[in-house]
Amino acid sequence: MSSHFKEKETIKPVIYQVFPRIFTNTTPSPRQWGKFEENGSGKMEDYTPELLHSLHDLGVNFLWFTGIIEHSTKTRFPGVAASNPNVVKGEAGSPYAICDYYDVDPAIATVTERRITEFEEMVGRVHESGMKILIDFVPNHTAREYMSDSAPAGVEDFGSHDDTTKFFDPRNNYYYIPNQLFSPSIPLDREGDTPYIEFPSKATGNDCFNAFCGEYDWYETVKLNYGLDYGDRSEHFDPIPDTWLKMRDILLYWCKKGVDGFRCDMVFMVPLPFWHWVIKEVKKTYPATIFIGEIYDVGLYRPFLDYGGFDYLYDKVNLYDTLVAIERHNHSAARLTQCWQTIDGIGDRMLNFLENHDEVRFASKEFAGNPLRIVPHIVVSAFISRGPVMIYYGQELGEAATDNEGFAGDNNRSTIFDYWSYDTMRRWYGNGKAFGKDSTASERWLRDFYGRVLNMCNDSDAIREGKFFDLMYVNLNNPDFDPHRHFAFLRYTEEEILLIAVNFGREETEAAIVIPELAFDMASLSEGKIETKDLLFDIPLNLDISRDHPVKITLPGAGAMVARLKPVEKIGGRV
Repeated sequence: MSSHFKEKETIKPVIYQVFPRIFTNTTPSPRQWGKFEENGSGKMEDYTPELLHSLHDLGVNFLWFTGIIEHSTKTRFPGVAASNPNVVKGEAGSPYAICDYYDVDPAIATVTERRITEFEEMVGRVHESGMKILIDFVPNHTAREYMSDSAPAGVEDFGSHDDTTKFFDPRNNYYYIPNQLFSPSIPLDREGDTPYIEFPSKATGNDCFNAFCGEYDWYETVKLNYGLDYGDRSEHFDPIPDTWLKMRDILLYWCKKGVDGFRCDMVFMVPLPFWHWVIKEVKKTYPATIFIGEIYDVGLYRPFLDYGGFDYLYDKVNLYDTLVAIERHNHSAARLTQCWQTIDGIGDRMLNFLENHDEVRFASKEFAGNPLRIVPHIVVSAFISRGPVMIYYGQELGEAATDNEGFAGDNNRSTIFDYWSYDTMRRWYGNGKAFGKDSTASERWLRDFYGRVLNMCNDSDAIREGKFFDLMYVNLNNPDFDPHRHFAFLRYTEEEILLIAVNFGREETEAAIVIPELAFDMASLSEGKIETKDLLFDIPLNLDISRDHPVKITLPGAGAMVARLKPVEKIGGRV
């Protein structure tokens, strides 16, 4: 299987989020709460041409490497000091508690002293494979202990000139609680020989503007100051705040290293005027740079796209949450119509996903409990728009997050805090030689199915750049179509028309889909009996396309069908 998306003028981004510390880690029996020396870590050098080819062959054109930038950790590496363990989550630490924006996590380097060079070499291999590279940009907060030993000459650390006697000062990089010791509900002397002391206390990253954050706060991070006074909500953006300038320079640094774009963390927690300014600043020098925003408020989508300048935004609280509700809470598939209507006009700039590091695994007991039920969900996510689709490493193999790794606990997610490896991934990776030969038959089937879907995103003109026509409005009262369990739509260009239908139900059903006059006219769809096939499973189909009666199809339980209605073979001279 091979995608030819490189040949196309327009590209539908297909993003594979990978966590290098775990993705290629081959430690066979990791120990709960295990240290680096026990459980090990995947390495940047593991991303060989062979591994990258396997991911590219899946249909991927962007790799999002999570956890590249150096973050707080309990592990000491040669020449790299460990953080105070009392303000680190897990043995490995959170990749979102950045302690040096100009450095690379030493755990994923083969030779610690070469870690930045190893990153540059990996970027080169990714580009040679025909893919692009995304990394995280974490602008809202830093680790509690921030100190760069890799910044270019003349670059000063965050907070190095702050006036710590003030809660807010437009020239400060952090917010302070003057004359108050940092006093969270967790003990700051439970690990190691040195208690963590912070005086005066800084505000905590999740907008906790006091010294008394709890164990469920982001106690390992501190909030950055972008010129917004959270005391009186006044804005101080002129002159350009020092934090803005520092962050612009960090983005430009990574662009110079060959990074093609950034997944920007918690963008709504940073003032919108900063994004309006910084994205333009970066694109002056690197115009092709892609900015993807993590956001959880539909009401903010348009401002962050139109004014903020983002290329794409997460559609978590709209499409993702609706798919979860259909699978878990008996919501009707007809609600998917409201999803695209909510984002009408910007749908092609929304990133769709079913898993990422924040969400539970699809195959986990908290979501579907069965990886094979993914079929209707991924077809809708991938094919409903021209916007990006993203999968999380191991999703294509049905990884179900059943391990209790340590700090992460048994929470139906794959850990980002611990040193770990997963049996599903180890068997697929095969020490960099197997690439699926040791996977189960079910895992191989699932990965092959993902490959069909993800490759079709760019191999099909209708999916990559075609228009969308929702068929639900004429089928809601159709006695031969179940709008509670079924969803159907067209994707089309002048040259290609696809009929896409999914079944979220458990049982195979016979369905009859009404295609209205308007769809025939808009898509230039011809009537007639046609021989075609289901592009997902290469199953021959004989369909009767008519303005006068529905199209009869069979939908497997937890299944889908993608039928090409144009171009097709003729039957008896009719099309």
